[in-house]
Amino acid sequence: MGAVTRRRPISAQPLGTRRHRPDYWLLLISAVLLAIGVVVVYSITPALSVGREVSGNHYVVRQLIAVGLSIVAFAVAAFVPLEVWRRAYKPLLIAAGIVTLFALVLPVSPLYPAHRWVRLGGLSFQSVELLKFALLIWMAGLLSNSIVRGTAQSVQQAFKPLGIGLIATGIVVAGIQSDFGSMVVIVAMMAAMVFVAGLPIRRILMVGGIVALVGVLAISVVPYRRDRIAAFLQQGNVADCASLQTGYQACRALVAVGSGGMVGLGLGNSVQAFGYLPESANDSIFAIYAEKFGFVGVTVLLGLLLVFMARIKRVMERAPDGFTRLLATGAFAWLATQSLINIGAMLGVLPLKGITLPFISYGGTSVVFVMALVGVVFQISRYTLYSVPRQTEVINRRTVYEGTGDRRRVRGAYHPGPGSRT
Repeated sequence: MGAVTRRRPISAQPLGTRRHRPDYWLLLISAVLLAIGVVVVYSITPALSVGREVSGNHYVVRQLIAVGLSIVAFAVAAFVPLEVWRRAYKPLLIAAGIVTLFALVLPVSPLYPAHRWVRLGGLSFQSVELLKFALLIWMAGLLSNSIVRGTAQSVQQAFKPLGIGLIATGIVVAGIQSDFGSMVVIVAMMAAMVFVAGLPIRRILMVGGIVALVGVLAISVVPYRRDRIAAFLQQGNVADCASLQTGYQACRALVAVGSGGMVGLGLGNSVQAFGYLPESANDSIFAIYAEKFGFVGVTVLLGLLLVFMARIKRVMERAPDGFTRLLATGAFAWLATQSLINIGAMLGVLPLKGITLPFISYGGTSVVFVMALVGVVFQISRYTLYSVPRQTEVINRRTVYEGTGDRRRVRGAYHPGPGSRT
């Protein structure tokens, strides 16, 4: 192996950079996706209200309130200085721990027996969303500090804290709360961030293998998880969803997707939302969307999500320092993994897992924290460099990149005019 060259310190702050116009495509696409979610929830609100003691507009009104709160969350995240977010990891982790503790000790709802929500009156809060956000901030700060100090390859300084955090989170989220889908999202965030941070590939693969084995064990010892995997493997042999004891939701989701055809049944013509497809407003909303808007509508939605993720990837590549690059990386992994799990399950290419579709699914907590995440990336885009980072060194056969600080106009970068700079 070749000699290892020490990397030059990556500043903790975007020093030497100047604010410019942010990436307004992030804001525009987020608004369009939120609007799609409100329209779909509005269209199935009558179906959701059947047999329940709620008004006909109950669900769409709550979704509109969630969207309003998400706008506030976006504004706060977009304008609170990045250095404040960097220092806020302790209060965020403490708040996430307290909320999670409340979720574990408070009584559960008969409809949702898992200890995942804090319910006070008619309000509910899903603790894992705050936990994901807090872990994102903490991991970005920890890894960026390790890079600056040259301890990224140290087991004691880098891997040990991450390992302890991963084990503790897994016990609570996947074990006690039985939220295996959210745990997969957290693992994906961590994997993406440690890879971008330049931690040694061998150790990443070793930890990844251990995590995979633990995941297999967690599935094999819980009956309903085994049943979901078995139903996923046998779904091609199913002729009648009603005959299933397990896999009913996945089967009905495929029926909804197939019923949409090329252009869909239309907004007011959903069948599966009337009690046939479980969680039609939450985990299964993509199937309802496909039923209403068909192949054309699904293509449009997937296109919007792909463009949105491409914009986050561009912000990640042109971030001014290690901390902001890791934040954008974690945001990319969070939203991409969650979208893939939800859509893949509804299309029958992944086992069913109860997890929301970002922007679209009904539910205040998810919408609020997704928009807070977008707000952080939106703020980072104010400081993006106008040039592609250059190669600075090779460590263990891996190329490591660092921003050049060159803010010349290049194809594909953000190009605010001279008068727009502050």
